[in-house]
Amino acid sequence: MAVPARTCGASRPSPAPTALSLPGCGRRAAGPPRPLSLLLPPLLLLPLLAAPGASAYSFPQQHTMQHWARRLEQEIDGVMRIFGGVQQLREIYKDNRNLFEVQENEPQKLVEKVAGDIESLLDRKVQALKRLADAAENFQKAHRWQDNIKEEDILYYDAKADAELDDPESEDVERGSKASTLRLDFVEDSNFKNKVNYSYTAVQIPTDIYKGSTVILNELNWTEALENVFIENRRQDPTLLWQVFGSATGVTRYYPATPWRAPKKIDLYDVRRRPWYIQGASSPKDMVIIVDVSGSVSGLTLKLMKTSVCEMLDTLSDDDYVNVASFNEKAQPVSCFTHLVQANVRNKKVFKEAVQGMVAKGTTGYKAGFEYAFDQLQNSNITRANCNKMIMMFTDGGEDRVQDVFEKYNWPNRTVRVFTFSVGQHNYDVTPLQWMACANKGYYFEIPSIGAIRINTQEYLDVLGRPMVLAGKEAKQVQWTNVYEDALGLGLVVTGTLPVFNLTQDGPGEKKNQLILGVMGIDVALNDIKRLTPNYTLGANGYVFAIDLNGYVLLHPNLKAQTANFREPVTLDFLDAELEDENKEEIRRSMIDGNKGHRQIRTLVKSLDERYIDEVMRNYTWVPIRSTNYSLGLVLPPYSTFYLQANLSDQILQVKYFEFLLPSSFESEGHVFIAPREYCKDLNASDNNTEFLKNFIELMEKVTPDSKQCNNFLLHNLILDTGITQQLVERVWRDQDLNTYSLLAVFAATDGGITRVFPNKAAEDWTENPEPFNASFYRRSLDNHGYVFKPPHQDALLRPLELENDTVGILVSTAVELSLGGRTLRPAVVGVKLDLEAWAEKFKVLASNRTHQDQPQKCGPSSHCEMDCEVNNEDLLCVLIDDGGFLVLSNQNHQWDQVGRFFSDVDANLMLALYNNSFYTRKESYDYQAACAPQPPGNLGAAPRGIFVPTIADFLNLAWWTSAAAWSLFQQLLYGIIYNTWFQADPAKAEGNPEVRESSCVMKQTQYYFGAVNASYNAIIDCGNCSRLFHAQRLTSTNLLFVVAEKPLCSQCEAGRLLQKETHCPADGPEQCELVQRPRYRRGPHICFDYNATEDTSDCGRGASFPPSLGVLVSLQLLLLLGLPPRPQPQVHAHASPRL
Repeated sequence: MAVPARTCGASRPSPAPTALSLPGCGRRAAGPPRPLSLLLPPLLLLPLLAAPGASAYSFPQQHTMQHWARRLEQEIDGVMRIFGGVQQLREIYKDNRNLFEVQENEPQKLVEKVAGDIESLLDRKVQALKRLADAAENFQKAHRWQDNIKEEDILYYDAKADAELDDPESEDVERGSKASTLRLDFVEDSNFKNKVNYSYTAVQIPTDIYKGSTVILNELNWTEALENVFIENRRQDPTLLWQVFGSATGVTRYYPATPWRAPKKIDLYDVRRRPWYIQGASSPKDMVIIVDVSGSVSGLTLKLMKTSVCEMLDTLSDDDYVNVASFNEKAQPVSCFTHLVQANVRNKKVFKEAVQGMVAKGTTGYKAGFEYAFDQLQNSNITRANCNKMIMMFTDGGEDRVQDVFEKYNWPNRTVRVFTFSVGQHNYDVTPLQWMACANKGYYFEIPSIGAIRINTQEYLDVLGRPMVLAGKEAKQVQWTNVYEDALGLGLVVTGTLPVFNLTQDGPGEKKNQLILGVMGIDVALNDIKRLTPNYTLGANGYVFAIDLNGYVLLHPNLKAQTANFREPVTLDFLDAELEDENKEEIRRSMIDGNKGHRQIRTLVKSLDERYIDEVMRNYTWVPIRSTNYSLGLVLPPYSTFYLQANLSDQILQVKYFEFLLPSSFESEGHVFIAPREYCKDLNASDNNTEFLKNFIELMEKVTPDSKQCNNFLLHNLILDTGITQQLVERVWRDQDLNTYSLLAVFAATDGGITRVFPNKAAEDWTENPEPFNASFYRRSLDNHGYVFKPPHQDALLRPLELENDTVGILVSTAVELSLGGRTLRPAVVGVKLDLEAWAEKFKVLASNRTHQDQPQKCGPSSHCEMDCEVNNEDLLCVLIDDGGFLVLSNQNHQWDQVGRFFSDVDANLMLALYNNSFYTRKESYDYQAACAPQPPGNLGAAPRGIFVPTIADFLNLAWWTSAAAWSLFQQLLYGIIYNTWFQADPAKAEGNPEVRESSCVMKQTQYYFGAVNASYNAIIDCGNCSRLFHAQRLTSTNLLFVVAEKPLCSQCEAGRLLQKETHCPADGPEQCELVQRPRYRRGPHICFDYNATEDTSDCGRGASFPPSLGVLVSLQLLLLLGLPPRPQPQVHAHASPRL
């Protein structure tokens, strides 16, 4: 695929002409010969044949450049054969054949065992969940409601108490209500990554809920009994992590007790908005939100509606589907989505941005809005939840009941619930809105001010929970969530959830209670699941992964911990965790369907440093994890079918090899880096490898490799590889003079976790990861045949390399392949580190027309000579570029400090021509787990962002002061002060970690890799009046491309620049509007509770309004203006909830 340049193009390959001397701006007279700065080493004893010239200083002929390429190949191969020690290391392994066994990875048995272990782990959590849910229902049923309960009657540990005590402005401090709060001592627990107290539970109550209300105090009273059940659960299963009861009133009681992670700003955490609670409290939903944008909707009311819609979207999970439309005389979607779409993070972000653009105009037309919503819900040609169906209407009021619409679309079965929201302060008759909700099994809510938004946009879940409660035991099924970030710092977790029902009855013979009490949850850390998977027997490029019914990964080596907004679930699709192709789509579908399978595929993989793409063979094997919605997969390269298992029963040999790990041996045997693995339980980890090695040696002086507290497999393999790599030093490296061949170092890295660098002083400049499995050179060498060059990593925005003291090197590595008894494996990688400057000079000599080792060819006035890379480097550009398009070597001295940069940053014109001539192929992908620095806020003036500011005339108008608008406005100003511009504030900043400075974003990544062209040919870059000839050829058994080109003189050709660096996607990645037209395959939960014949729908919300007196209003305004916030009251709107 070619990328057209605006002013510059490249021709397709053509046969090389016999005479390639082209007049024009691309040619000029050659300069005088440059002196040779480096003598060739003894290895270069190759015939240096002069190619016949065509004319004075003509461009080299194709066979001449092919001759140079062969010399380069021979030089690289010769050095690697002598110093790499591949053959010698094979012999060493064979000589020590009695010290290890070759074991086989049997994929089917492996995945079935791991799946079974994960099933057992989760089943233990399920049993604990059931004990908790049953106990909670019994405790609540036995509890006697107390109308006169007081705060001092309840003793509990308030998880936010310490933070509030430290805050002198805290309301609770002011009113002195801490008498009921326990003060606890805590101990550090590494399992929880927190300080905990195992004797008590902790309670968290959302900031916008008054903890002294009767409802909350009664909730605290009966849930106190859960403490003993939590403790007993932990006694039976000490591996249990957080056990949590999330109440439908907003109270969270969790065990063990730990202080709440108090944010820097206001704490907006509400358990009812957490992914696990939403999933456990109701069945999947198909929701259409319609918003009245008629002209009667004032600016303030419209802002309330926009905020309400955004809050409503946050109550949806990935199992739900949604669309949002605005209506006046006619209805239209607010975004590009024309049908229901999955309520995932990216789609919800599109909705939230689109909602901000709604403008009020026209007249109210409920009929248009509801007809649009019903049409959306009746569309059966799209993927959707197919369970609860509902319409959420936000309006400022109206008189039309649109009964004809309900008769046409929804009656008599009433399969669609209708929830109506009266927004803002007004004097309209709310009876039609109440009637719509009551006539369609829904609920009517009022949102008079910003303080009512959060609670009234989430309480519809109580209504949806009714069929679950009435279904009883049938609905008591444990569900496992997507991956998300734990609010208490545990990291990435999944949560098992189980709903808790209200089993009380109002009296003998009365109907069963329909309320859901809340949701029980037990966390399982992903790290605990990972421990059940094979660690190091799968090799550097083998791994285990797991996905859920949405195709989101539960386990995957590319799944990263979140650093930004912990409120959002970690929804990384399997096809985004890897490079997508048709084979993986089919594997993903089979796993979601719960099937077993095995397939070998050729696919593309991204390197660990995300700079390269390799085409590789992989074996995929997968099985379902029973009793869960997860499926487990195993990926193995063919060369990882077998692995070595050391058998060092000879303790004398153990001691001998162990001595080569001691720093005292490094001077003679080379420096040893050991992989920071969990060799023993008591081994102290450290990011500093020298310190880690010290800790390891100290521990080994106390225990033996066969100790029960240690991983014998890891220890034996580490010690064996220490001895084997030392023998490589003894047989090959020690007697060689590295300087003769311009080498800075030689090295070997092994599956056992050893990286040996020789000589010892070279370790000072060694920057590769000490864990070979996390080193890019190691993993790429295993996947590629031949020699893999890795130049130092450079970014175009950073300063060039500092070339001094010969410390800048280029890694060249290759895998060591063993064949033992017909079983092939690759247990190690060896390589050399080239001295950049010396090899750049050597490169010029190898790509020259020298006929004698010491003298470059000279061309007299009457001679006919071809240019070469040494003599004519002022006119001829010669470079080696690796398979990712990064500069490795150049004959231009001024480009040496650009080695490691993407070649388009060095010579955009030439790189574009190589791409257009199919030497390179481009692969674009998206990183959905990126974290970006927050964008600076725009200057919107001094007024609070998004708040309506009255004019002077308004303040002077008595009618305005006595109106509902003024009453509402002062509530907005109060909440605006408290909640820090709620309307558009980032919730992550409000309730997240105060140290967080980044937000989640999508980054576009572009990598290049070798295309299908293997031939050697010349081509012309045509730049109008200018032209530029170049030659390109792949070097055999390497990842290098040899390019010879005339130096660029056509500056107008620079427009066609290829980009390789990661770029931010302001539109959140690929166009979401297009992606939803091609939804990926998924399956929702297999259970659905959206209907029960015995449901009582009579409780459907009631509205009440009262005209406040002028005296009360004026008094409250003065109180507000004096900066004395009133004592928070519990939600008292009769319409809000059966509870509050």
